[in-house]
Amino acid sequence: MIDSMPPTEVANSERFQRFGLDADAQAVSRTRQEFAEWLQRFFDLDAVRCSDLVLAINEALTNAAEFAYRLADNPGTMDIQASYHPAAQKLSVEICDRGTWRPRQTDPAPRTRGRGIPLMETLSDHAVIDTSADGTRVRLEWNAIARRDGR
Repeated sequence: MIDSMPPTEVANSERFQRFGLDADAQAVSRTRQEFAEWLQRFFDLDAVRCSDLVLAINEALTNAAEFAYRLADNPGTMDIQASYHPAAQKLSVEICDRGTWRPRQTDPAPRTRGRGIPLMETLSDHAVIDTSADGTRVRLEWNAIARRDGR
């Protein structure tokens, strides 16, 4: 039997990574807080824009935790990787799991759920959700993100 690897964590001015997170509410909450602290430490964002970024990644992490493994026999994991591209002043974030999300709600009936994907799309400059047999990958991008040191 192979022992599972502990989650890995990286955070510097160009990268924020958490791999192998348990797909649960506790990991979502902890990661959201760590991501917010990373943004505040390294980037020149006003409070509203910072909140928008944090809310968008929170929605992706929450969907992975809540839906990706709902039909699985065992709990799963999720990963988040944020990369800053200084020349383009672009921040790209990928949230991945190895499960299957529930289908997107498309009917116009009043919603009690299903606002996460529209929020991700609205709060980011570019959003793509790819699903495959290997899992779901959410890619969110924001433009015109300056580093705190002005570079």
